[in-house]
Amino acid sequence: MGDIKVEEKLSFFAALYQVDQNATLGMWMLFLTIVALSILVFKLGFAKKLPIMKSVIIYLFLIIGCTVLTFLGIFLPIAEGLVVAAVILIIYKVRLYNEKKESSSS
Repeated sequence: MGDIKVEEKLSFFAALYQVDQNATLGMWMLFLTIVALSILVFKLGFAKKLPIMKSVIIYLFLIIGCTVLTFLGIFLPIAEGLVVAAVILIIYKVRLYNEKKESSSS
């Protein structure tokens, strides 16, 4: 039987943070990356103005959910998908801002 090389199966961010060589630091870095990207995607695409306690609860559950995503993100492109989602939402927000700016000026 052939040997399985774990480093070949890692996602981009897991390989970047060297999860296979330094598991503790790598997992924390992957977790923080996924949390930051999840918050960015949430703010860009879904967040509405809420009272402070409701926002705290939402972000608390978002962070708890990111723990599961972190374990999946070792071998699956979770963080990479969040990067793509963030880029698409940023493009959308910029275009929406430009359209509103043009319609208000004319």
